Amino acid sequence: MKQYFVYILLCRDNSYYTGITSNLKQRIEEHQSGKYSDSYTYKRRPVKLEFYHSFNEVNDAILFEKRIKKWSKAKKVALINSEYDKLPNLAKKKF
Repeated sequence: MKQYFVYILLCRDNSYYTGITSNLKQRIEEHQSGKYSDSYTYKRRPVKLEFYHSFNEVNDAILFEKRIKKWSKAKKVALINSEYDKLPNLAKKKF
């Protein structure tokens, strides 16, 4: 059974990059080596793997990746730090 991974990288400029892959080790090596010069991480290397989660269904992984990409940096940090109880409050808008 194939696995898919949603991952978060911390970039040199302290920004986060979220991606999806079926080969996590290879994909991280591609980010580190700068294989794709037009990618977000190319000029932000080195990168550090901060989080990953595996999925058996590619559609589940895609949905999770899209969800995370919309999150604030604070919410991503809470996920990375396994502070799941903070996630609902970080999703609320401040008026």
